[in-house]
Amino acid sequence: MNKSATPKKTRGKGAGQKILFAVSEVAPFVATGGMGQVVGTLPLALKRVSEKTEVRVISPLYRKVRRQFGSGMEFLGDVWVHLSWRSQYCGVFKLERDGVIYYFIDNERYFDRDEVYGSYDDGERFAFFSKAVPAVLELIDYVPDIIHAHDWQTALVPVYISTTYAERYPDIRTVFTIHNIEYQGKFPMAILGDVFDLQGYDMGLVEYNGCINLMKGAIVCCDRLTTVSPSYAQEITSGGGYGLDSIIADNIGKLSGIINGIDTEFYDPASDPALAQKYDVDSVEKKAANKKALQKLFGLPVNTHKPVLCVVSRLVSHKGIDLLLPIMEELVSDDVQFLLLGTGDDRFQLFFTELGMKHPDKIGINIAFNPEVSNKIYAGSDIMLMPSLSEPCGLSQMIACRYGTVPIVRAVGGIKDTIRDCRLGEGNGFVFRNYESGELLDTIRKALHMFTHHPDQWEELMKEGMRTDFSWDLSAKAYIDMYSSLR
Repeated sequence: MNKSATPKKTRGKGAGQKILFAVSEVAPFVATGGMGQVVGTLPLALKRVSEKTEVRVISPLYRKVRRQFGSGMEFLGDVWVHLSWRSQYCGVFKLERDGVIYYFIDNERYFDRDEVYGSYDDGERFAFFSKAVPAVLELIDYVPDIIHAHDWQTALVPVYISTTYAERYPDIRTVFTIHNIEYQGKFPMAILGDVFDLQGYDMGLVEYNGCINLMKGAIVCCDRLTTVSPSYAQEITSGGGYGLDSIIADNIGKLSGIINGIDTEFYDPASDPALAQKYDVDSVEKKAANKKALQKLFGLPVNTHKPVLCVVSRLVSHKGIDLLLPIMEELVSDDVQFLLLGTGDDRFQLFFTELGMKHPDKIGINIAFNPEVSNKIYAGSDIMLMPSLSEPCGLSQMIACRYGTVPIVRAVGGIKDTIRDCRLGEGNGFVFRNYESGELLDTIRKALHMFTHHPDQWEELMKEGMRTDFSWDLSAKAYIDMYSSLR
């Protein structure tokens, strides 16, 4: 289509902007990690702070989503998406929930699977989805001012908007958010044309260090680049960019770090249906009932005076699990209980499973992903450990504070932006800096000393965490300002 036939957008003075989030997962439909949770709550927050801003979301129609939510969806129609030599069916379903419109891209070959990620053809699957996003805009009758793409799975959206769809949609601007730069979408150059439908003259957009790097392409092509905390924005340009530091430095003028929030209505001990006893900052003593229920749930001796430490995390190295292994025997020799919920690397799962069998009266292990149990752990524990090697933003430290559970964290990424060391003044947790098991153990024991010998200080620390504002409101305003800069 030539420019004379390009769809035009009109926007009166003072009118708001139309935003379309393109994302590979979104809660409550499917969320394997923090990105899905973030994109599930941010549109509602944007709507609260700016009535003139309209946000809709587009995501793949996975098998799980179809089975659980398909009956409430409306079929809008279909188009054919051309991906190199392939022409693929692309159906579009619509669902409105809590005032937000969601679109789901249907293609059973790519998305009718139990797993969201980890397939041999992930590159092709998400290339198809990224190409489908601009291909369905006229069908859904929603041509946005801005398409906001998230992580490598949708990194090709800014690339396609600036290449294949440049003439068709010259006014659409793109924002790309890096949730975790460790995962960049790397593939061999040999499949550039066949899988990603990019011609030789576009090779330079995605080529990096001799391979295809989809995240690099998004960084180069997007109009604005964001990441999920100010500290992480600094880290990815100074040694923490997993090889993309120089590319980000070249595009530093686009970059901003906006801290994530959490859904403070969902994570609310005063109304959480998963809890044995609801409570708030003015009735924090009721938290003890949840501790008893948690100890019973994990088959541990019920004793509200015994400190309960917890880890709720993916069991992978960058979460700092390596730091725990050398100190666990010494830690459980203290008069504590330890709980762990999560899945991940086999070596970590095996280590903690065996440790739990060795110390059944002190350690409870649940190798699973279970949101309802995680809320019970947040509410019933005294201390949460989060010794991350890297952490773009982190949500667990904020959720823990919300439930009055004191976080012990390493000062990195978004953790550094959200948790203040109580030993330095009015803090909401304990913070250590060096990535060392000994320093972690020392910090834990300082926290245990306060818990045991200074209960009044401990209670005030719990309340300080519960009073901390982790809502989306300030962050949503920062996003609105960023979007406005693209007018």
